[in-house]
This record gives sequence, structure tokens and C-alpha cells, in this order.
Amino acid sequence: MTSSVVDCGGNQQTTKSNTSSQTEEVKELDGEITFRHSFTQGPRLEVIQKAADNFMKENPKVKINIETFSLGDFYTKWTTGLASGNVPDMSTALQSHVVEMMDSEAIVPLDDLIDGIGRDKFAKTALLEGEKDGVCYSIPLYSHAQVMWYRKDLLEAANLEVPKIWDEFTTAAKVLTKDGVYGCSFPCGSNDFMATRFLNFYVRSAGGSLLTDDLKANLTSDEAIEGINFWLDIYKNCSPQDSVNYAVLDQANLYYQGKTAFDFNSGFQISGIKTNSPDLVDQISCAPLPKIKSDDPDYGAETSNIPMVVWAKSEHPEICKAFMKTLYDTDTYTEFLAATPVGMLPAITGISDSEAYKSNETIQKFANEEAVIANAVQMGTAIGFEHGPSVQAGLLTSQGVIEGMFQDIITNGTDVKTTAKNAEDKLNEIFDSVQ
Repeated sequence: MTSSVVDCGGNQQTTKSNTSSQTEEVKELDGEITFRHSFTQGPRLEVIQKAADNFMKENPKVKINIETFSLGDFYTKWTTGLASGNVPDMSTALQSHVVEMMDSEAIVPLDDLIDGIGRDKFAKTALLEGEKDGVCYSIPLYSHAQVMWYRKDLLEAANLEVPKIWDEFTTAAKVLTKDGVYGCSFPCGSNDFMATRFLNFYVRSAGGSLLTDDLKANLTSDEAIEGINFWLDIYKNCSPQDSVNYAVLDQANLYYQGKTAFDFNSGFQISGIKTNSPDLVDQISCAPLPKIKSDDPDYGAETSNIPMVVWAKSEHPEICKAFMKTLYDTDTYTEFLAATPVGMLPAITGISDSEAYKSNETIQKFANEEAVIANAVQMGTAIGFEHGPSVQAGLLTSQGVIEGMFQDIITNGTDVKTTAKNAEDKLNEIFDSVQ
């Protein structure tokens, strides 16, 4: 006999069965879900809402509620929500937190969804970030990587080349700190992980890691101490003093407003400049992260494959997966990426080569910058994931310990090595508490 069923993506399929003569009815999707994501404003929010509206039209018994959260609040929001039962049905996440979610049995496997879209379309490394015991619990929505952004006009006026090594970067940043412009802001706000990010750049460039091979905190290595002193020098000579309390948006806004010569970020810098200082759009570009020595190998310090997850408390995981699958439909996905072109790179193959994707004006204008970021995506991992996904890597960025270390040194003048050892011990105590 022939029967119709609905696969994990909500698509009707035809199968044959020899065990029954009764025709099975297609199971209509029916239920209400909440999708909590970090796209708090602008075109990305609009595209997601449009996709939800279209899905509800095609599935009239489904209701999708959209909620948003800021990335800075995410760790507290999901951990306290898990304890109280206040978690959504599906959400975006941070890759550094997915391991904790898996260990807490807070999210469900998504292998059927991944296979329904096409497993070979995703980078293996991106899928590995959400894998436990051979099972995938997250699916990457888009990718980006951290690179060095600079102002072409300021470098040209000072007769400076684009820095390729950290010493050149320091020299340029100090020279360009004048006339109301800072060479580079160094952010240390305790509610974000920006200082961890910047320290990781230097340590990774030196061939080190903020974690040891056995997943202990590693803040007293030669590379880490050098990196701490490097960024303290930048803070002292090239940065606004109140950056000691900056989070990611505070940091980005300075570059958006033309007040910093250098910054480290992804392709999201382009849309920020367009919105805040459109007259500077022709003056920005990016380059690979600086090295210690010019003949050092190329490296990637931080790649982000922004994941989506389905929460175990959901009564309708089938709806979540069906809706997720539609987000990868070519037209919808291309429109979503175009909401922040170059900032969000495709997490699946077959999109970046399409005419619809390549015809975007920003993609064309910043083709060289997109290539720099795409190359960095291939070489990097999430912070600490160079040892593989781990709870320790997530805690490294979520606890604000490294930020507190820098604040203590800057504000109280505490000895660098003493403070680094205290921070290292504190992180290791946190790591031990969750094992």
C-alpha cells in the first residue's frame, strides 16, 4: 500500500507498507511554539518574522511567538530559565553554551533535521560544535569570524601600511591616537567577554591557548602574560579610559562613529558604519588578525557558527524542526543573509555562488573583505574550542573572570602576574565545580 507521512522538516513524503491496508492520513502540524532569538532589531528581525508569518499561513493550526534577547544577557537568561522552566521551544544560542545545554539535557537531537536539509551542506567543524556521543544537538544558522578592521584614510594620511604584526599594530595605533580619534579601544566590561576575546587573539597568534590540553585555565603562560601586557599598553596609550567598562556594543559604536582607527570584529562592522557614519563607508576595510612575526603561519582566532537549538521542554519539537528547515530555503535564506551582508556568511554550501547572493550591492563592494572573513572562518574555532567543544570553553567566556582580571590591574594597579594567577585559580575552581 502507499501512505503519506510528514518528515522532520514538515514535508509530505510517500512510503509503502505491506503490513497494513489502511491509508494513513498526513498529520497536520498543530500547536503553539515560542522562538527566542538574538536579532533584536532591523532587517534580520523582519526577515525572521516574515518567515514565521509565511509558515503560519501554510500551517494554519500553528502559532509562532517571536521573542528576542540580547547576547549579553543570554547566559543568565537560559540558565535561570532552565531552573524555573522558563525556556522557549526553540532559540538561537551561543556556540560556547551549547555544550552546557547538552550536558544539562536541556536540548534535543537535530540529526533528522540536518539530514533533511543535507548533512554534506554543512561544515563538519560547525556540526561538531553541537555534537555529543555522535549526536548533533544544534544546527548552524550562519557564520562569521573576527578580523582586524581599519580606517584606510587615517592610515594613508599618516603614511602607514596596514599592520601585519602586532608591533606594527601598536605603532600605528599610537600614531593615530590624536584629534579625537583613538588608535584602538580595549574593552573590559564585566558583563561581556570582550577582554577574553582580545586576549585570545594575541595568545592564539603566539601559538598558545587560554586552556591547557587537559582543559585547565591557562592565564600564566608566557603567551598569556605577554598578551595581558600588550593590551594594557594599548589601553594606556590608545584607548578611552572608560573602555574599562565597555561591552560589545559600546566598543562597536566607537568604530561606527569614526572614533577609532582600528577595531576587531566581524563583517557586522559594515552595516554599523552604514547606519551611523555613511560618509565613512568607502574608508573602511579589514585584514587578517596580526601575527607575532611576519613569517608566522596564518591563523584564525575566533570563528562563530551561530547555532539554533530545540529545547527539551517543547511540546512541539516537530513544529520547531519544520520551521527551522524553512529558514534554509534558498529564497528565505538569501534574504536573511542579505539583512546583514558580509556580516552573516552562509552556513551551508550552494548559497554564496548563487546569482541572488552575489548580486547584493554590499557583497560586491566588499568582496575582498568577505574573502578575508571567509578565510578566517575556515581557520578558527570558538574561543577555547581548539581543544574541541567543552564546558570549560563556555565558562571561559561566560563568567567575566578575565574581564575582572583586567579591571583589577587597571583600576587597582595590582601586579599582572599575581592577578593572572588569581584569575586562573578562580576559573579552575569554577571548572571543578561543574565536573
